Amino acid sequence: MASMCRNITTLRGLEPPATTEEIEAAARQYVRKVSGITHPTAATEEAFERAIATIAHVTADVLRDLPERRRPPKAIPPLRRPEVRARLA
Repeated sequence: MASMCRNITTLRGLEPPATTEEIEAAARQYVRKVSGITHPTAATEEAFERAIATIAHVTADVLRDLPERRRPPKAIPPLRRPEVRARLA
């Protein structure tokens, strides 16, 4: 099986659980990757944002429905890293 995109971090098994913001960030990264669009234009923004909302909703459902992990994920999600938070502030 191919590995996951290096920019999308595993959210299942986090303590505390993944936030809505983290789920949306992962959905946004996924849509960017599969669409090849980094910055949507007026022509692509509606479809882009709709895809993010749909994927975020499905991701939240998956995370809720899967059993708990035995071990937390190895990587810390970007939004939990102080240097990323500082850059976004």
